[in-house]
Amino acid sequence: MKIGVSSYSFAKYMKQTGCGYFEIVPLAKELGFDAIEFLEISGDDPVATAKQLKQRCTEVGLEISAYTVGANLLKGDREETVKHLMLCADVAAALGAPVMRHDICSALPEGMDWEEGMREMVPMIRRITAYAKEKGVRTCSENHGRIYQDSVRVERVIHEVNDENYRWLVDVGNFLCVDEDPVDAVRRALPYAIHVHVKDFLYRKVDELAVLPEGFFKTRNGNLLRGTILGHGDVPVVECLKLFKEAGYDGVCSLEFEGAEENLDALRLSLAYLKRVVE
Repeated sequence: MKIGVSSYSFAKYMKQTGCGYFEIVPLAKELGFDAIEFLEISGDDPVATAKQLKQRCTEVGLEISAYTVGANLLKGDREETVKHLMLCADVAAALGAPVMRHDICSALPEGMDWEEGMREMVPMIRRITAYAKEKGVRTCSENHGRIYQDSVRVERVIHEVNDENYRWLVDVGNFLCVDEDPVDAVRRALPYAIHVHVKDFLYRKVDELAVLPEGFFKTRNGNLLRGTILGHGDVPVVECLKLFKEAGYDGVCSLEFEGAEENLDALRLSLAYLKRVVE
């Protein structure tokens, strides 16, 4: 199992220093990661930028594991959204990324439940993954965005799409955003996983706190979460990754850090912990 990192994990450092993707590539290699994934590339010609990033990663010996982009398939002009995600597949291909994660929905139209929303999105997801397949890219969605974050719901979407080219980016920490047990959720996700995110959260039951701490955000049920260094929080990282290892997962395990701690020190500590868990 290779250990990667998301460019998202450098967000705090990038904001502090003003650097961009080209600067964090050698930094990720220096820190000891095997691979990197990039969030959506902006600009007038993202395909050209992707080719340059691929060259930069090749120069330092860093694999590109995935390209991750946002989307809400049920908001705005749906045809334009599909076309945009097809362009994102072109960018992923230019990067040489084997996997493109795209979100599907973070807010349902008024009066629509998640099953109705799923039925409307499925034909769109099929078009996107069919196009990406022609480019040599597999697509996936993540347990992310509250609406389709529960493992049962993500599994239903994958079953309804019914295309081997469309699978699951399993984020072991994100299940806590909907108060789901990560170990149980990972067991359900294992057959569909083509990419893995690991992150850690401090998790606090709101009814157990006399005073609510700052810096936390609420789960679906009103409990509290805050990102932290891997191994310092309440996500059962060891148990979850053990399940992946036992299932024979041989893809990339990509670190996502979104805590309040100092960015680069947090990445070093998180990577050291992740190596101990994986190895």
